[in-house]
Amino acid sequence: MKVTIEHRIGIQAPPEAIWEVLADVANWRAWNPLYPRAEGVVRIGAQLDLDLALPGRKLQSIRPVILDWIPNEQIHWRLTALGGMVRTIRFLEIEKLTESGSIFANGEVFDGLLGPTAVRSLRGSVRSGFAAMSEALKARVERGQ
Repeated sequence: MKVTIEHRIGIQAPPEAIWEVLADVANWRAWNPLYPRAEGVVRIGAQLDLDLALPGRKLQSIRPVILDWIPNEQIHWRLTALGGMVRTIRFLEIEKLTESGSIFANGEVFDGLLGPTAVRSLRGSVRSGFAAMSEALKARVERGQ
């Protein structure tokens, strides 16, 4: 059974403005509380090198692989842990509502033999981390970076 955790937020900006900030992984450290250190490029098959700072948890280094990306729309990456017993698909998606308004969806699907079990104890922390990232992205984009 898969478990999905997601946070959605409205941003008063077109998808292109959101994408400009989101796709610039090297500058996430300037605004992103969930990933205070981020290196890599958005390219299918590329590996990112991130520090994950979940609220109330120890800082963790992760190395997800980009599965898919569409400019101005989405970035999806995969992460595996415990020899593949925990698998996740992380999604950062932008939905255009109007010429100057969008929805940003920030979430993760947990799968694998231990994925749904492993996320039980992390659910609140993950949800809070996604909300913090979404709010920070909104603030950065709406003030024009």
